[in-house]
Amino acid sequence: MKPAFWIKALRIIPRIEKEEWDKLDPISKWLVLTRSAVFVITFIPASIAGIFAFLNDKFNFLNWLLLTLGLIFAHATNNMLNDFTDYIKNVDKDNYFRAQYGPHALEHGLMDTKGFFKYVVITGILALLIGIYFVYLRGLPALILLILGSFFVLFYTYPLKYIGLGEPAVFIVWGPLMIWGGYYAITGEWNRDVFIASLPYGLGATTVLFGKHIDKLEQDKQKGIRTLPVILGERNARITAIILMLLQYLITVYLVFTGFFRWTMLIVLLGLKRFWTVFKVYKDEKPKERPSNYPQETWPLWYVAFAFWHNRTFGALYLLGLIFEVIFKILKV
Repeated sequence: MKPAFWIKALRIIPRIEKEEWDKLDPISKWLVLTRSAVFVITFIPASIAGIFAFLNDKFNFLNWLLLTLGLIFAHATNNMLNDFTDYIKNVDKDNYFRAQYGPHALEHGLMDTKGFFKYVVITGILALLIGIYFVYLRGLPALILLILGSFFVLFYTYPLKYIGLGEPAVFIVWGPLMIWGGYYAITGEWNRDVFIASLPYGLGATTVLFGKHIDKLEQDKQKGIRTLPVILGERNARITAIILMLLQYLITVYLVFTGFFRWTMLIVLLGLKRFWTVFKVYKDEKPKERPSNYPQETWPLWYVAFAFWHNRTFGALYLLGLIFEVIFKILKV
């Protein structure tokens, strides 16, 4: 058991060699296989769904906890299936982008396919069992949500990512499906305003994927993977990512002026300082060599690193604004 390594794997995607891999405990291996450092982008929408439930006097801790675990297990399953699909399609050969920024268990020979799928199956079953619980609890609507979630888990990498639908899929999953659908799973009711309030975070997750696909645009083009940035072209994709980031702020401000949020939700505007830094990065092409002041462990990630940085900031501020809403409710202000 290596808790110190668990914390490291939850913070960054660690680079690891076979000798070190063989010494890891099963939990550490699972955290590496699933690229657990990105789970924060799933924990935040689950938390947002829970806060909306609390604000409407319908919070249930057990339902929220199971929802959060189910979403994380589903995300983990999707990440592993992505790696497997690209591996068998030879996408990750020849030092492809994915194999550069972090350990790829199959491509780097850390484990065989049989061992890999033990982790996939166990993780997938855990996600499915939680989904079945909510189907039992909520009925047909929860079954539809489960089917939609399973569809995106199984078919994101192929064919959705290959035909420019990966980005829209991520927007749907990390916005309406996780937050609006998660709110329903917790409370048993639909809420139109919660649907609108789910959009800013869904947009943020989409910008992260845009950044990732812009970073590897040329490699994807050569391998016939037509992501949305490949279809749009690099410059248009960078412009689109900037617009999506701006929409996060505009929708939040709209919800404040319509009275759905208190004025304290304007705290998200503090993220504009970071957005400005990201904007300056996105308006220019990626440097051909790593800048001297840029972290070596992050390179060759560039656009995605800045998008993730911005999304983490916006998501944290959005969550903080909602926490203020909770405090005001408790204090009956």
